[in-house]
Amino acid sequence: MSDKSSQEKPWQAVRIEAMESLLAGAGIIDPNRVDDIVHHYEKNVGPHTGARVVAHAWVDSGFKQRLLRDGLAACAELGIGGPETEYLKVVENSATVHNVVVCTLCSCYPWPILGLPPAWYKSSAYRSRIVREPRRVLAEMGLALPPQVTLRVWDSVSEIRYLVLPERPANTGHLDETALAALVTRDSMIGVARLSAPEHGGTRP
Repeated sequence: MSDKSSQEKPWQAVRIEAMESLLAGAGIIDPNRVDDIVHHYEKNVGPHTGARVVAHAWVDSGFKQRLLRDGLAACAELGIGGPETEYLKVVENSATVHNVVVCTLCSCYPWPILGLPPAWYKSSAYRSRIVREPRRVLAEMGLALPPQVTLRVWDSVSEIRYLVLPERPANTGHLDETALAALVTRDSMIGVARLSAPEHGGTRP
């Protein structure tokens, strides 16, 4: 049955809800267990976890080097890890290099670090276009990169997931690690956004 709320949802969400309903009706899955798993990734695991990693890398140069060398081992130092992160490659943004992540085959994503992938990350439009015309796609998402900035697109697969280490914003030298983590966004760790210098003492509203 079609209604207005269904039409407003991404097609992936509609398809998943239909599959869940069929599997639950057949007794293959427990809807309550599904809800528990979703709650875990939304509340206990999510972008705030990746933000902790980024902020720690900003304040600890030794950790940063270990993170760039072996992302999963470095994250384990902070008690972060789990399935869907068989191997984690961390790529660093700079004033001259910008990295962006995609999964062209499906929606491979470092769930223990960033939580559930956003709907647009799983969309066929993003997956196909970001590799063909990355600057145009990023501009459409609000990030216009100067032509002198080298743009690198990384394709996640089941064996390797990517995390972007964004540049530390200017005027944050006075902030502690917790305040720095509050500045980090999910989109900056995928590479479709850059972080701006904080306002009002470096805290987000």
